[in-house]
Amino acid sequence: MTRLLRWFQQVGAVAKYSVLSIPQRLGSSASAAFGIAGVVAVLVGVLSIAQGFQRTMESSASPDAAIVLRDGAGSEMMSGLSRGDTRIVADTIGVRRGTNGPLSSAELFVIINLPKRSTGTDANVPLRGVEQAAFDVRDKLEIVQGRSFEWGRNEVIVGVGAAREFAGLDFGSAIDVGGNPWRIVGVFEADGGISESEVWTDAKVLQSAYRRGDSFQAVYTRLEDGEAFSEFKDELTTDPRVSVDVLMQDEYYAGQSQLLTAMITGLGVIITVLMAMGAIFGALNTMYSAVSARTKEIATLRALGFKSGPVVISVLAESFFLALGGGTLGGVAAFLAFDGFRAATLNFQSFSQVAFAFDVTPGLVVLGIVCAALIGLVGGLFPAIRAARMPIADALRAS
Repeated sequence: MTRLLRWFQQVGAVAKYSVLSIPQRLGSSASAAFGIAGVVAVLVGVLSIAQGFQRTMESSASPDAAIVLRDGAGSEMMSGLSRGDTRIVADTIGVRRGTNGPLSSAELFVIINLPKRSTGTDANVPLRGVEQAAFDVRDKLEIVQGRSFEWGRNEVIVGVGAAREFAGLDFGSAIDVGGNPWRIVGVFEADGGISESEVWTDAKVLQSAYRRGDSFQAVYTRLEDGEAFSEFKDELTTDPRVSVDVLMQDEYYAGQSQLLTAMITGLGVIITVLMAMGAIFGALNTMYSAVSARTKEIATLRALGFKSGPVVISVLAESFFLALGGGTLGGVAAFLAFDGFRAATLNFQSFSQVAFAFDVTPGLVVLGIVCAALIGLVGGLFPAIRAARMPIADALRAS
């Protein structure tokens, strides 16, 4: 027991001295720390893109809302429903009723081209035709400027994300749809959801402009509660009059975000691994230099009876704290630079742009710092082993 206690005392004493001596090698230490900070900043920054996009999709869904598509469609762009189909959906058991009837909105989804404000390049912007129940189905939607469009007129309202990202969507201006000008009469928010990337108008007017007859692509419904979904789905999928897929909105939007989130995450991991390899070599060089500079000290400690274990841990401790400092710096830099940064990207499921904000969460920052700590431990391992194996006599003569 006494021997074990003495060993821990040696570890504490040597590790403390090693960490406190970092300022004596400020140049090389700072270089390693900044290299690791860069790795963490890139990792957290890239993953915050996926996190922000996923949060936008998740905040679009309500726990008691469902979407109905044609069987096998997978997305609104591939779907198609007749007026008869949409009426059957609206009359199905489980759909909530409001003062004006069932909370069921048959909707049309088309794409218009508008230039991005940042680059001037054309991008696909979703134009959605809705029915009156749409504003009750999506209870998070709120007009923040102007008013809602009037039914039966060539008027639109735009989400704040679309208005911010795309030129030509300023309040009071007009966009060309179907060869005719459509006036922008309002701007709306939707609690950061995907609707903020869209332009909304009357479905009947949009059908006429695009010669779609009386067809739609999806039906958005509000259910009595989340537990009503099973009965609602069973009623529709077993009804021989329709051939549809029925999904909860959160399930649908999770599927919409899956591909892009996986792509961004995979890219972030690849970039981080490549940069981490460089950071590890930087840590190796720094710690080899530290060991070389402390050859006499390490040999003296060994001659006084200090075991090789405390020597190894002292070198690892120095490398760990350097990496921890760099990781913290990188996490803070990523938060200040990226959190809340707004951009737009292509949703591969709908082939349209989605405006979103980067989301640097505490979990991402912690992940970055953990990665930094691992880089520090790996980078300090071989110099630590070299220090422990250094022959005492040779080390004293060399110094």
